Amino acid sequence: MARRTDTLPRSRDCATQKTKQFFFMETATRLQQLTPSLTLAVDSKAKAMKAEGIEVYGFGAGEPDMDTPEHIKAAAIKALQDGRTKYTPSSGIPELRQAISQKFLKDNGLDYKPSQVVVSSGAKHSCFNAIAAVVNEGDEVIIPAPYWLSYPEMVRLVGGEPVFVQTTQENNWKITAEDFENAMSPRTKMIIINSPGNPTGSIYTREELKALAEVAAEEDIFILSDEIYEKLTYDGAEHISIASISPEAYDLTITVNGFSKAYSMTGWRLGYLAAPEPIARAIDSMQSHMTSNPCSFAQYGGLAALTGDQQCVSDMRDEFDIRRQYMFERLTQISGISAVRPQGAFYVLANISALGLKSQNFADRLLTKANVAIVPGIAFGDDRTVRLSYATSLDVIKSGLDRIEEFCKTL
Repeated sequence: MARRTDTLPRSRDCATQKTKQFFFMETATRLQQLTPSLTLAVDSKAKAMKAEGIEVYGFGAGEPDMDTPEHIKAAAIKALQDGRTKYTPSSGIPELRQAISQKFLKDNGLDYKPSQVVVSSGAKHSCFNAIAAVVNEGDEVIIPAPYWLSYPEMVRLVGGEPVFVQTTQENNWKITAEDFENAMSPRTKMIIINSPGNPTGSIYTREELKALAEVAAEEDIFILSDEIYEKLTYDGAEHISIASISPEAYDLTITVNGFSKAYSMTGWRLGYLAAPEPIARAIDSMQSHMTSNPCSFAQYGGLAALTGDQQCVSDMRDEFDIRRQYMFERLTQISGISAVRPQGAFYVLANISALGLKSQNFADRLLTKANVAIVPGIAFGDDRTVRLSYATSLDVIKSGLDRIEEFCKTL
């Protein structure tokens, strides 16, 4: 039987009826469960204040403030001029997949064939592809908290159930093998490891990854290893890919990386993953229906990034290191704030619980009263904390921390 459409006055024209009916419709249940990105919300509010002429000190950004290196932009421009503007293979151009394969071998000790590599529209897209490829309705995915805020939403979008494991400041915000075992159930399908981590800046050691990999191997649990901050490490900390720990870990791991953070290419939307052959093929097939392929000329920029001079990466890391040290030392001198010295990425996760405010309240009041934008830790699953990014100038960091210190004195 046809659905009734006579609920509106017949005097209304057809177009008006259709518009009115639209407002009675509901979106899919899985979309109703999603939580909007608080990081984007903070950034949007800060930009709106700036547009009104208000001076705002922003620590919310998850992107480098430096420009994309010139040789990378030049490669994309040349690709445009050469007419590289058509569809590419769904998993990316062969030259880029080959370069990524060589990068994995050289940097991570991982032997991935180009056929195991899938280039996508950003590392975020790659993470979603990885989750969608192996997680079924009702499967559980273990996510250490604090976590990057998009992980649980991705899991929910494919019908999975995120299982959060609260880590501790005393353990540098890292999940242990014992925590992993205690969180498992017969429905556990995947664990997500982000090292170096957002928002914590923590890096897992080889021994810690080995213990986690052994637990995963015992129960055949997939590992999503998000390594987007791989190049941004400090104090001699070594980044280790968990897939390199053992043959068993290699067979269970989907390794995600990209160009956004190391090469300041956030707006290019270019990332990649590598996985066991059957999973890579499945993701290739899925992506062919979702995006056809990543942006054609951006891929040539990515190729230049991997094969060109890496001094730009070192220079950016050195600059971040200066800011990191200043922010951490200064922030932890403020009464009521504590933090773990970050070893990677470009964030400091500050514990503000001693100040007596929840993270959202603290962040809202700080923005309103002191014009300083930070991200509340509730977005990352820890309401005791707030995240500050040092992907901004040292002048902004100094002035912003002055304001934070004065604000905290009023609490």
